[in-house]
Amino acid sequence: MQIHTVPVTPFMQNCRIVVCEKTNDAAIVDPGGDTHKLIAKLNRLNITPSTIWLTHGHLDHVGAADELAREFNIDIIGPHADEQFWFDALPQQAQMFGFAPRPAFLPTRWLTPGEVLTLGELNFEVRLCPGHTPGHVILVEHQNKIVLVGDVIFKGSIGRTDFPKGDGPTLIASIHREVLSLADDYSILSGHGEDTTVGHERQTNPFVSGKFG
Repeated sequence: MQIHTVPVTPFMQNCRIVVCEKTNDAAIVDPGGDTHKLIAKLNRLNITPSTIWLTHGHLDHVGAADELAREFNIDIIGPHADEQFWFDALPQQAQMFGFAPRPAFLPTRWLTPGEVLTLGELNFEVRLCPGHTPGHVILVEHQNKIVLVGDVIFKGSIGRTDFPKGDGPTLIASIHREVLSLADDYSILSGHGEDTTVGHERQTNPFVSGKFG
């Protein structure tokens, strides 16, 4: 597996280009904006993506998805259907966050918990992790021990819960159930900031380690 990280938007959201090295199949995960920057990166890597995967519906994670889908004639997969209200509100999100105007769009299809996304010879388990948003999903690749967590958890922190339909206790429960249930050596690739590991966050993250306060 190869993973190329491209920070996009003023929020420095970590868009990930995930590649199966054996088949060259590639997925763009959470393309939040800067469409031309992402296309230029793909061209430099000589990669033609086969799919777009989204963890949740916030604009800084989905803002370039529809343009990239048209550019490469590929599907937009995910997140869970409980995120539809965020997609319907994309024009309002753009205004709220100070982004350029964005039209509303919907994914090609929604994801369900327990589903497995296949990328070449890679398999990603879909886990539902509400709290930051109600339909947020994470994607776990067990063979390489990688988990793409969007904005559920960060190095030393967790996702915000002050947006509509966010909920702090629900997020903490999701993290314990779906992230910290993985082995310590799983790598956590977050939507913002540095990569980390399950073990590091289990031991040191003040919001989930039991050491807060």
